[in-house]
Amino acid sequence: MSDDLVQRDISAQDAARPLTPAPDTSLVTENSGPAPVNSGSSRRAATTAKVRGKRYVQRYALPPEWWHMGPVMAIVMVGNGLTSWSLPSIVQSLICGVAMAVAMLARKAIAFEQDHELSTQATYLVVALMVGLPMILFGAGMGMWFEADGVLGVEVASLVLLDLICAIKTSGRLKALITGKLALWLGFLITSFHPVVLMAIIAAALMGLYSSRQQAREDNRAQKAQEEVERAQQRAELILNDFEQTRQGWFWETDRRGMITYVSPTIGEIVGRESRRLIGRPFTELFILDDQSQEGERTLAFHLSTRSSFQELAVHAATKNRDERWWSINGLPIYDDYNNFQGFRGSGSDLTERRRSEEKVTRLAHYDSLTGLANRLQMSQMLEKILTARAEAQRACAVLLLDLDRFKQVNDTLGHPAGDALLKQVSQRLERVVGRAGRVGRLGGDEFKVIVPGHTPNAELAELARRVIEALSQPYLIEGHRVMIGASIGIALAPENGVTSEALIRNADLALYAAKDGGRGRHHFYAPDLHSDAEERRQLEQDLRDALTTGGLELYYQPVVSTTTEKITGFEALLRWNHPVRGQLSPAKFIPIAEDAGLIVQIGEWALRTACHDMAKWPEGVRVAVNVSPLQFANPTLPAVVTNVIASAQIDPSRLELEITESVFLNDSDGTDAMFAALKRIGVRLALDDFGTGYSSLGYLKKAPFDKIKIDQSFVHGATIHGSRNGAIISSIVSLAEALDMETTAEGVETLDELDLVRVLGCSHVQGFVYAKPLTREDAEALLARGLAVTADGPRSARSPRQTMLRRVMLQHGQQRYDATIRNISRTGALVSGLWNVPSGTVFTLELGEGQVLTITSRWSKEDRMGIEFARPLDTDESGRVILMPEPVKRPLLDRSKLLKAG
Repeated sequence: MSDDLVQRDISAQDAARPLTPAPDTSLVTENSGPAPVNSGSSRRAATTAKVRGKRYVQRYALPPEWWHMGPVMAIVMVGNGLTSWSLPSIVQSLICGVAMAVAMLARKAIAFEQDHELSTQATYLVVALMVGLPMILFGAGMGMWFEADGVLGVEVASLVLLDLICAIKTSGRLKALITGKLALWLGFLITSFHPVVLMAIIAAALMGLYSSRQQAREDNRAQKAQEEVERAQQRAELILNDFEQTRQGWFWETDRRGMITYVSPTIGEIVGRESRRLIGRPFTELFILDDQSQEGERTLAFHLSTRSSFQELAVHAATKNRDERWWSINGLPIYDDYNNFQGFRGSGSDLTERRRSEEKVTRLAHYDSLTGLANRLQMSQMLEKILTARAEAQRACAVLLLDLDRFKQVNDTLGHPAGDALLKQVSQRLERVVGRAGRVGRLGGDEFKVIVPGHTPNAELAELARRVIEALSQPYLIEGHRVMIGASIGIALAPENGVTSEALIRNADLALYAAKDGGRGRHHFYAPDLHSDAEERRQLEQDLRDALTTGGLELYYQPVVSTTTEKITGFEALLRWNHPVRGQLSPAKFIPIAEDAGLIVQIGEWALRTACHDMAKWPEGVRVAVNVSPLQFANPTLPAVVTNVIASAQIDPSRLELEITESVFLNDSDGTDAMFAALKRIGVRLALDDFGTGYSSLGYLKKAPFDKIKIDQSFVHGATIHGSRNGAIISSIVSLAEALDMETTAEGVETLDELDLVRVLGCSHVQGFVYAKPLTREDAEALLARGLAVTADGPRSARSPRQTMLRRVMLQHGQQRYDATIRNISRTGALVSGLWNVPSGTVFTLELGEGQVLTITSRWSKEDRMGIEFARPLDTDESGRVILMPEPVKRPLLDRSKLLKAG
């Protein structure tokens, strides 16, 4: 029987065997020791054993039972003696006895052959000694016995019987069969020569040799093929065993009732039950089927009941500790040769990690990996869900877009890890402030979104925005550094400002830009006119890029004058842009656009180069001050740029003064200190600009190497007005600067009384319109050409801002009442017309509106115009305009005749 036939026979037997529970057996492996297995493992082991046994039959040349030929020879001799009534001689008995002894020794030779790999020559030698030698000796002995008593028929019958038994014992082993037969008859022929027998033996020998060689070839081919099959089977068995033992997967089998007949031992450990106790239990007990999704998916119960195959079906494992574990199982129905359903057989694998990975991927797809907030996709889906709700009343919501102010500066100075830590703290504060009022998400970078579902009054949204800005503007502690940022918020409402997510986000973005343009750190609701503002901003950004490329920007220079000598000590370079269409634009208009567009560093470097190039033509004692933006200061290349500019202009570094605002200290980082040290090594002067208007404490003055403090003009304006505290603030700043050995410059001095005040308070330098407005390069050079001395020229005193108006009022002096008209008005006084040559100091009562009666004093008079001063300043609104009551209503006189007629 060939190997294929053996395998088909075994497979057919396994397929026909009923799938019923079987007792456990033991299979001893080479390395693992005894391990409990069940019927499935037993069947696999039995199949392998059958194939291996068949291999032994074909591989070994000596028949396993050849040693039985010794007793058979003895029986043949006894039978021959009884039938012939004769006894062999001593020599004959000795020869036959040796033959029987050699045949009995074949048992040892068989064991030796099975324990050792013999060559072909050794195999022939063993066959000749263990098969040929006893047979030829026995045939010779029997032939001598025949010659002695002359009974031919009995001896021949005995040899034929022995020949038949030899054929039976050597069945399947051609070498041993031919050797035994030829040796038996050759021995007989040696002692009893007969020509016919000799010719038959020779022919049989030749045919035997030929057949033996052919059979040897066939045996070798069959043996190699069978060894390959066996190796493949063993390899498959080991792979499957390793597959189970390493928990990469498991196998299962059920009968027609759905009861388990085999399951891998590892499953018993997972479900907390012994594997043998699972045999005979329902297969569905291994799972928690209630957790399966029923939508668009065929469940396990359905497949088992319909006897249909299934692949990669996800099921929840019924673990002993109710741990979260998922399996992916495959199953195939089994049928016998008569198409009778026998059960299911299949495999399973652990799906837990893959499901966790899928959940992680899903989370990453919907949540921000850094902050844990909802990401752009999830926020967009939430907004879309609200806007497309079935009920129209449920489509209302508010969208708040947040942008962090000065966050880029944190990234540039402290590094991206610090920026990430800051974003985490920002997200925590946002969630804490918003709470259950809405959903917070991060769009990317420093942009956040808040969705507030439902109709929410604007006042509540404004209060929420205010609390968010206030919370985010509090100091942060990042890696030991104190960091200050801010936030701007744009708000759009649905359906008022848009019914699609695209329109709503676009409008909220426009409101955010409006909040930034308004000074940052504030919120702004969407308004239709913001579209034109956005377009204007976009056009200005493009025009600014063109101006930077084509030289459309220019520098103006405002003198800085010493208060003691009234001589020019330097100029401050002020950026100006003469727009080809809009004319002169204020820096407050285009500098924020330059910062947002990333142009501020380029513009700052251009201003440095231009100012130093112009200063190179001025007298040696005159300096120039150039403003450095926080973004430019945070750029590590700034010292190299300054060095290059100074070398190119060939000027003394001490003539260049860099003005830096307090905002550079918001991060309080080592990088800030390193930048100051690098700039001071170059030799330039450093000035602290807009002192007192920033966000930091005075602690930075202990280590920052400033040469000058510039007092912001907000402290100078109004300092001479009675009751103002600005003078005290200026005095404190001057005292602080003198204690730190720093100069002071008072900015924005416009009147002579302001000049006198800052000079008395000890300011070392003055800058403002009282000496000169910002000048072009040519005008500045012309001014220097006339000398460094300058003279103050301006109004004697400052007055509050005035608003023009024409309003009829009533003035009363004693018992006299006068009609007059107010031409302009401020918080402290007004210009009145209608009264001629009023003496200075005259006191009047002024009825400004219903219930608004003021006491005024005349300060000057010229023809019919008179300047008056209010006894108490008037109230103003947020824009600085005076709050006036409505004009008195003039009641018409009643017509007495009509009244009489009506009565």
